[in-house]
Amino acid sequence: MVDLVQVLNDMVGDIITAIPAILGAIIVIALGYIFGSLVGKAVNHLVERIGLEKSFDQSSVGRTFRSAGLDLSNVIGMFVKAFIIIISIIFAIEILNVGGTLGFYLQEIAAYLPRLLAGLLIIILGAVLVDFLASFIGKMIRPMFPPEKVEIADMLKNLLFIGLIAFILLLALDTMLLSGSTVYPLILGFVIIGAGISLTDVLIKSIIEDHSEFKAVAGYAKFILYSVFLIIGAGAIFATFPGVTSIVGNVSWAFAIALALMLVPVAYMLTKRMTKEMN
Repeated sequence: MVDLVQVLNDMVGDIITAIPAILGAIIVIALGYIFGSLVGKAVNHLVERIGLEKSFDQSSVGRTFRSAGLDLSNVIGMFVKAFIIIISIIFAIEILNVGGTLGFYLQEIAAYLPRLLAGLLIIILGAVLVDFLASFIGKMIRPMFPPEKVEIADMLKNLLFIGLIAFILLLALDTMLLSGSTVYPLILGFVIIGAGISLTDVLIKSIIEDHSEFKAVAGYAKFILYSVFLIIGAGAIFATFPGVTSIVGNVSWAFAIALALMLVPVAYMLTKRMTKEMN
């Protein structure tokens, strides 16, 4: 028969034995929070004083941050604070030395937190760097094109921006151990759609400027190209799902048939107009 008194004595003894470790862990986390807050505020003020934030606010990413109610100095200060707190949590878990399944999961969580923070940091700082690099290269290549073709330089800048953002996302997801057969097609699909929209806008605008007679069908052409890139992107996104590829293929065929029917009156209108101009 189990001695209830002995069980209670053992429980009380375990609690008393664990009190120093618990107090030590609490003190470590509290000190980490205080130190992290102080260092985070110091970094926040430093970023503001060196003028980095003003330059960042003028970029497209900076404007996006501002519209979301964020600013660069606060974000960097927050990450520094979070990093120090995470380090203190890791030390606290080591001090507690919890065994069993709970201890195993606590150690796994503690080991993953730096990866999570690093991945988020890669996304934010990477977006800042990508925006700066794309803008810098865009300004460099702009003089290579005549004034009436300056949109081509903007298109190349946008394509570079999209490609680098995709790379940053992949790098961040790899760091956070979230990459896989589902993530890569998803990013690829969105890159295809984004690049396709950028290419379509510039292509249609350039054609209209050089050949004003195609202005009447520009809307049709834009719709067609948008749809093509959307279908290709959707096919890439859902490529890993069983059965979806055949569905996308059927949709593509249906779209091609509908497109052919839509182009009949357009072709007739263009032919009629060109015949009038020739006469």
